[in-house]
Amino acid sequence: MTERTGKFAGDNPFRIAESWLAEAQDAETNDPNAIALSTVDADGMPNARMVLLKGVEADAFVFYTNYESAKARELDSAGKAAFVMHWKSLRRQVRVRGHVSREDGDAADAYYASRSLKSRLGAWASKQSRPLSSRAALMAEVAKMTATHGTNPKRPPFWGGFRITPIEIEFWADGDFRLHDRFVWRRKTPLSEWSVTRLNP
Repeated sequence: MTERTGKFAGDNPFRIAESWLAEAQDAETNDPNAIALSTVDADGMPNARMVLLKGVEADAFVFYTNYESAKARELDSAGKAAFVMHWKSLRRQVRVRGHVSREDGDAADAYYASRSLKSRLGAWASKQSRPLSSRAALMAEVAKMTATHGTNPKRPPFWGGFRITPIEIEFWADGDFRLHDRFVWRRKTPLSEWSVTRLNP
């Protein structure tokens, strides 16, 4: 493997990503776990938006959303996605490309239960990505869901997680004179061994 030291050291890219994210949690003021998630629609038109990464697993990255949203439809259709985490304070970023699957079981239930009550009720109330007549209409729907589901709502059937299992992870750190350090981990399939290559800035 390519020789790597310091912040790039390690034989597991998920543990390196976890380490960088832990540093960012101490350095970033807001949402250190924010990722810019990229998808494509049925016509191949790209789409991007910010979401919050909620887990770095042994072999995947996990986030949660409404399954009826535009992003979820695109993820289900393509089965692939990419994202970038960028930390301005650390002058680093992580880029990921991989295969997508749903997280729709106990882990999704547990994460949903860990959210604030207002966020759980909001998940029931929001028809994500679809037209909304007014803010007042949304708040009226929240009140309706509060009356319907009470103080311990179950996870909506249309809400859950997505797991991105990478075939490529790139770690980038800013360097003097734009001579950045870049190391990319690649594998042909999620079951293949990783190879690591240093890239030009």
